[in-house]
Amino acid sequence: MPDPTILLVSAHHAETLLDEFGRYARDYDLRTAGSSAEAVEVVLRLQADGGTVALFVQDGDLPDAGPLEAFHEWRKKVPTARRVIAAPYDRFLVHAADLRPGLAKGKYDAYLLMPRGVRDEEFHGAITELLSDWGSTVAMPEVETVRIVSPPGHALTTDIREFAERMGMPTRVYAPDTDEGRELVTEYEATGATVTWPLIRTLGRSAYAPTSVREVATQIYGAPGDFTVEGVVDLAIVGAGPAGLAAAVYGGSEGLSTVVLEAEAIGGQAGTSSMIRNYLGFPRGISGMRLAQRARNQALRFGVQFYTGWEVEALERGPQGHHLLRTAGGVVEARSVVIATGVAYRKLGVEGVESLVGLGVTYGSAMSVAREMDGYDVVVVGGGNSAGQAAIHLARFAASVTIMIRRPSLEATMSSYLINEIAYNNRITVRTCAEVADGGGEGRLEWIDVRDVETGEVTRRGAGGLFLLLGAEPHCDWLPGGVARDSRGFVLTGRDVPQSHWPDGLPPANLATTLPGVFAVGDIRAGSMKRVASASGEGASVVPLVHTWLAG
Repeated sequence: MPDPTILLVSAHHAETLLDEFGRYARDYDLRTAGSSAEAVEVVLRLQADGGTVALFVQDGDLPDAGPLEAFHEWRKKVPTARRVIAAPYDRFLVHAADLRPGLAKGKYDAYLLMPRGVRDEEFHGAITELLSDWGSTVAMPEVETVRIVSPPGHALTTDIREFAERMGMPTRVYAPDTDEGRELVTEYEATGATVTWPLIRTLGRSAYAPTSVREVATQIYGAPGDFTVEGVVDLAIVGAGPAGLAAAVYGGSEGLSTVVLEAEAIGGQAGTSSMIRNYLGFPRGISGMRLAQRARNQALRFGVQFYTGWEVEALERGPQGHHLLRTAGGVVEARSVVIATGVAYRKLGVEGVESLVGLGVTYGSAMSVAREMDGYDVVVVGGGNSAGQAAIHLARFAASVTIMIRRPSLEATMSSYLINEIAYNNRITVRTCAEVADGGGEGRLEWIDVRDVETGEVTRRGAGGLFLLLGAEPHCDWLPGGVARDSRGFVLTGRDVPQSHWPDGLPPANLATTLPGVFAVGDIRAGSMKRVASASGEGASVVPLVHTWLAG
């Protein structure tokens, strides 16, 4: 495949931009154009030769089109490319008021000041962030950390690839009849075992045939029984979503011996988000996977231990008054516990749809699956921010995306910036007052039946992808009865705890549960805001409460 292209479009500053972007020439094909129309011609030639554009850069002053009009035309040709305005010094502030509102609608990705000298690393930091985002969501990795061999249409293959990519591991899937596929099959057959799909090779390990995602997690990170958590830790955190990661960072930085137990992938539901744009400190947004991996690395720096693939089966009180967290691999003993297990998406419960999970039907946004939606009509069910982010990401690949909700509008459940971006994107439509009644197809999803919730009328439509983001459902059956929960199963803390459970007539601390020394943060907590930033805030806020408990 040809190198991806960075296309620099300017009538007056093309040579300046070309010189500035020279540092990318090893890995990218640098091209220039003097107008919007010329840029389109370059794109068409690239596509005819099997190439694509990773990044469009323009100076905001084209001779034949306004900057936003040009981006609109280029986006129709290459919807996956990132788009940047690099304005020269004399026009940067003059045009900022007119151009910056376009960022809120997703018309382009960054408004930057064109470099005026060498080593403008602030500028190049923004450029590399965008190229990194493009590379992790669009381009196939040149070198994979996880190699999967599988025939198409295998549900477990989809789940394993999604897990690996959420963990920040480049992954490629090969058909069994490719050279790479035959190599792995031969290696596995040499063990005397019968080949089943998928076959996996991870981090230098020999080929194996997993039967679950958790088996892959334990192959990569070690099974619970392979490790021993020595002694009694100060803090055990169950769950590594934003709340658990924040608690880990602040617990470790405050000198607490801290262990994090995560049953699945680091990042939780937030780790599946293609782009979080309203998280403080990331003006161009950040993917959930990158946010989670940065937080994990930050916690590791403070000595926090992570155990991925460890599902907690029970929480008990030990003879010394400590908490015992029972897992498949043994017991972790802790002086305090933070519950940060988050929530799972509710199941649709329609038999025809459930039978096609992994075969065109996906719970969650599943970023790795988006590349396979090229040319398909896709339906996203859900009205929260995760559904909006998924729809915008899918629109880069799919022929069309329909957001389906039971409510009459998105305003009550989705952030305004996402609603604005969806309204601008001509590939996305919103179908209100509707629900999925059935679905089917030969070997993979081909159609769904849609029920109008007001009239009851059912109509059939084609669909090559169905992404279900149906809201929160807690999974904390492992908690003892001493932890009070609301009618939906969410953990009660602080003043939300019924007065009958208040010790000495006083409510528990703000994030404390009814079990002394056990706290709850993030989406699992009753009354939480269900946003990444609020979950992170609760994770940070719980550590002083843990300190107070340990001191007492």
